[in-house]
Amino acid sequence: MLARIWSASLIGIDALKVGVEVDLSGGLPGVVIVGLPDTAVQESRERVRAALKNAGFAFPMRKVVINLTPADVRKEGPIYDLPIAIGILAASEAVAQNCLNDYLFLGEMSLDGTLRPVAGVVAIAAAARRLGLKGLILPADNAYEAAVVPGLEVYGFKTLTEVAAFLNHPDGQLPVTVNAPEELLRSPMPSQDLRDVKGQAQARRALEIAAAGGHNLCLIGPPGSGKTMLAQRLPGILPALTFAEALEVTQIHSVAGLLKEKGSLVNQRPFRTPHHSASGPSLVGGGSYPKPGEISLAHRGVLFLDELTEFKRNVLEFLRQPLEDGKVTISRTRQSVEFPAQFTLVSSTNPCPCGYFGDTVQPCTCTPRNREQYWAKLSGPLMDRIDLQVIVGRLKPEEVTQQPEGEDSATVRARVEAARHRAQTRFSEEPALQCNSDMESRHIRQWCAYNEATRSLIEGAIRKLGLSARATDRILKVARTIADLSDDSKIETQHVAEAIQYRTIDRMQ
Repeated sequence: MLARIWSASLIGIDALKVGVEVDLSGGLPGVVIVGLPDTAVQESRERVRAALKNAGFAFPMRKVVINLTPADVRKEGPIYDLPIAIGILAASEAVAQNCLNDYLFLGEMSLDGTLRPVAGVVAIAAAARRLGLKGLILPADNAYEAAVVPGLEVYGFKTLTEVAAFLNHPDGQLPVTVNAPEELLRSPMPSQDLRDVKGQAQARRALEIAAAGGHNLCLIGPPGSGKTMLAQRLPGILPALTFAEALEVTQIHSVAGLLKEKGSLVNQRPFRTPHHSASGPSLVGGGSYPKPGEISLAHRGVLFLDELTEFKRNVLEFLRQPLEDGKVTISRTRQSVEFPAQFTLVSSTNPCPCGYFGDTVQPCTCTPRNREQYWAKLSGPLMDRIDLQVIVGRLKPEEVTQQPEGEDSATVRARVEAARHRAQTRFSEEPALQCNSDMESRHIRQWCAYNEATRSLIEGAIRKLGLSARATDRILKVARTIADLSDDSKIETQHVAEAIQYRTIDRMQ
């Protein structure tokens, strides 16, 4: 007897349809799995044998040949336990085959037949919808995660016995449903409020500009000046995720196996804070079978690098291409995958090794050579890609003792949302553009025109600060965001002047 059912294989954050063919033939009893299975798939033989026995099903005393198609794609992980078990039951005529081709099966099994959750379910559900399948059959713990993808019937089960009963009587179970857009609207805003920040008017202004335009930001100042506190409050002034963005972020986190404690939908913008000892592959992703790294997990959110100058220089250089392209491509001998990486980079650092260069109270003990070596960790090309570079000075005594009097996050977020709405209205014929930082050269020529006085100002800044063409374009992008925050249709000289002041520490020595 021959049975065929469908499962899937993850390739990056996408999924490929995989056929699981089970043939019961004559010969000595045994199980053979072909089709480039890895060790975990090979071990499915023993898990499935024990699970079928302990669930009350007879394991066929014949030769069982299991073929995973396409045969030239590597199959990995315990995701094939359930489809292999159902394939054996279908070939043995223990379950009906009427609806096997309508659904995609996935799930790990314990030895007692209990179904365990697996990673990458949202990506697989999206692939199933794209391929025109009716729905998914998977572990109950993954059901709500898969149900966020519209247009699919999702059935979650706790045991192999329940799956077999459903296949024999498919009308006895209702699919799992999730009102994902409504769930997204109910998502709480981050608890850390901008009102808690004392003083630092310029840094707060830079934070607002970064949120409104999606610009990269670097905060530089002595210890205890509030750099980390400011960065942690950026998610609270960012616009809420749209449903399409939330589904995209959820798909990435699902592939990384990070949804088991997050519910069915990632409803807040990511805020990732890798330690300065992180390696390059941990940031951009990697492995023999590539998985997303920190920059992809920060997609549509914030990547915060605290103590930026403590990161190894070669690690920071990994960020250059993703910051420019909004994606990262990882090539291996077996395959090449692409992960999205459209994030806002926020970083903080001290101005020198001792931390007090330029401080008005604590004297700096570093030599000029020490400071030069300290800043040499940040290359010119990397600093070019950081739009806003802000000095965060020591708080005055009266600012330390007084109660915070700044605006709260909700007030600032309203201005940010209004500015982004103006930008998106402008980008109505360019759906790929989400915010001003996404603009390319042709968009800058179209929407960042300036007068003669502004041109003279820009040329003077280029000569004085040694700005590159890329840095100049980024100044114009920031100026466009400042104009949006002011509800000005055109870029004026004062907008460009404010944008230029955020580039004064490009090559701090």
